Amino acid sequence: MLDAIVVGLGGAGSSTAYHLARRGSAVLGLEQFGPVHGHGSSHGRSRIYRTAYFEGAHYVPLVRRAQELWRELATESGERVVRPTGGLVIGNPSVGYLAGAIRTAEACGLPHERLDAAQVRSRYPAFRLRPDEHALFDPDAGVVFPELAIRAHASGAAEAGAELRYGARVTGWRSDADSVEVTTASGTHRARRMIVTAGPWTRTIVPDVALPLTLERQFQLWFPAEAGGRVGPDQMPVFVWDRGSEIQTYGVPDFGDGVKVGAWTGKLAATPETADRVYRPEETEPVRRFVAESLIGVAPQEREAVSCLYTNAPDHDFLIGHHPRRPNVLIVSACSGHGFKFTSVVGEIVARLVRGEPPGFDLTPFDPGRFARRAPGA
Repeated sequence: MLDAIVVGLGGAGSSTAYHLARRGSAVLGLEQFGPVHGHGSSHGRSRIYRTAYFEGAHYVPLVRRAQELWRELATESGERVVRPTGGLVIGNPSVGYLAGAIRTAEACGLPHERLDAAQVRSRYPAFRLRPDEHALFDPDAGVVFPELAIRAHASGAAEAGAELRYGARVTGWRSDADSVEVTTASGTHRARRMIVTAGPWTRTIVPDVALPLTLERQFQLWFPAEAGGRVGPDQMPVFVWDRGSEIQTYGVPDFGDGVKVGAWTGKLAATPETADRVYRPEETEPVRRFVAESLIGVAPQEREAVSCLYTNAPDHDFLIGHHPRRPNVLIVSACSGHGFKFTSVVGEIVARLVRGEPPGFDLTPFDPGRFARRAPGA
């Protein structure tokens, strides 16, 4: 009998299969699409990683270990899956993202610099801050390349003995005290554990758990560099820019296909199958205005747009833990738009849980049962 079946081979699933197989576990990975696809959340050519984490200091140990694992994966695979660039969090130092990043950096003793608008402009000419805006510079920030990372994890998993099946949509499953049976169109597979790393399809796979998850529809945009623009990865750090209710954006320097900029829109989708993936330029007009005002050397007309889906938990923390009633099923999801950078360490944590080892981190904030324990209206 297999040790584990991993349902979904995106960022978290490919990493989980990799870490399990390298520890000697017998693993089957099932993915309804191809090895790398654009239907979920693990695509878009680049993802930011940050250390001064405004989402909370409890993420800092995780992101530090994730960075170590990304470097190890790059060495092992020969693929440059990460690229350090440094990073800026820009906004009002008293509220929002910047205030949170400052709190985390100071509480955890992280390397950082606080800069005013003139200092940012002097150091990084691509940025035009408003006079009252400030920034935190995170020297340990950079970029993960998701498609390369998924392929490297999947290749490493297969080399270590995992069987990965693509075009294998899960149609049902059942469990007893000793095992889980997972059904696809091609047959039924049995293992001691099932790990659900299905992203936007999490509620479809585990409909018996009342997870209060929402799907958020997003677009990633690429803007061409203008002649002389200093927007390459050696000149421009990644950034998160918080203007409160006006706009909240993030960006990645030009790696040859333009400067990537996205904004959190809050537009919801009912299911991944019914999500509206059609790009309408009027939806992202605020992003173009932001680029025109705030980025120098970047043409404010996108040349490409790609959709993706965030799977959000109400508190925007992850789900990493056992099914509330079925201890041989683990639920790993709800990255809430900020999780890809952690997938290297999430896979390691899940492998430890499956093998009965200590996870190495406090997983209390990520327990899938935390919502059921809350009083109505809490």
